[in-house]
Amino acid sequence: MDTMRDRFISTTSQLLDEDPRLAVVLADISADGFAPAQRAHPDRVLNVGIREQLLVGVGGGLALAGLRPVVHTFASFLVERPFEQVKLDLGHQDAGAVLVSAGGSYDWPAGGFTHMSPGDVALLDTLDGWTVHVPGHPDEAEALLRTAVRGDDRVYVRLSLQENAQPLPVTGGEFLTLREGGAGVVVAVGPMLDAVTEAVEGLDVTLLYATTVRPFDGAGLRRAVDGAGADVVVVEPYLAGTSTGAANDALADVPHRVLGLGVGRKELRRYGQMEEHLAAHRLDAASLRNDITRFLGTR
Repeated sequence: MDTMRDRFISTTSQLLDEDPRLAVVLADISADGFAPAQRAHPDRVLNVGIREQLLVGVGGGLALAGLRPVVHTFASFLVERPFEQVKLDLGHQDAGAVLVSAGGSYDWPAGGFTHMSPGDVALLDTLDGWTVHVPGHPDEAEALLRTAVRGDDRVYVRLSLQENAQPLPVTGGEFLTLREGGAGVVVAVGPMLDAVTEAVEGLDVTLLYATTVRPFDGAGLRRAVDGAGADVVVVEPYLAGTSTGAANDALADVPHRVLGLGVGRKELRRYGQMEEHLAAHRLDAASLRNDITRFLGTR
């Protein structure tokens, strides 16, 4: 099966043939994959080299010129390194673009912390007007991308090598209810679903699945809480607690507790493998079950 990044390249290359408004801006990453598309559309597939601030700036300029730019590189180089350009060249100018990242929180541990970005969604959360998609499967990534390129807004699509075994329907921003229970609500974001599903097996909880985290589906969470008590666990594949504020806001007039599980702030200074990073951050199924049951008081 192809990865989310593979699917992004093939889908976007096809969309370039179909939509003359679409443009792709690269910073060397994935340039080989886009080589055929660049030969076919040399004026709309632009590789600026390892110049990430320019990458975002060019995307903003293309948007102001009436194109729909898809801007792509690793998450740490797309959101963190050129954050000033994301804030000004896109946000301040009210210019739309689709930022598509690769690498997730620690997809390539051998690249070191420079290539890891567990704080990308939290950083974008400081800005206004961003839609954030976190697909858990290549099919979901394709569906979200196809929707994103049709608009004019600012969209972040976070791709990762972490993925679930099976795709689920993309619901247009609403959380998908997978099961209902009475002891609490667990929200699994994107590629965390398989581990969370295993972790809550046999527990009397409502399980929600999110592939879009901004805007946060507060109404969907409220509906779930009405039927499952007011204890909520949000499991995200990036910085722990990124969405606890949004969950708290959704439940502001309801007595509740929220636990945010995700990547810890402590830097792990050994490369290891992705699976070892998952375990170290307690995002494997066994650790998740322990933390969820302890919080909810269930066994």
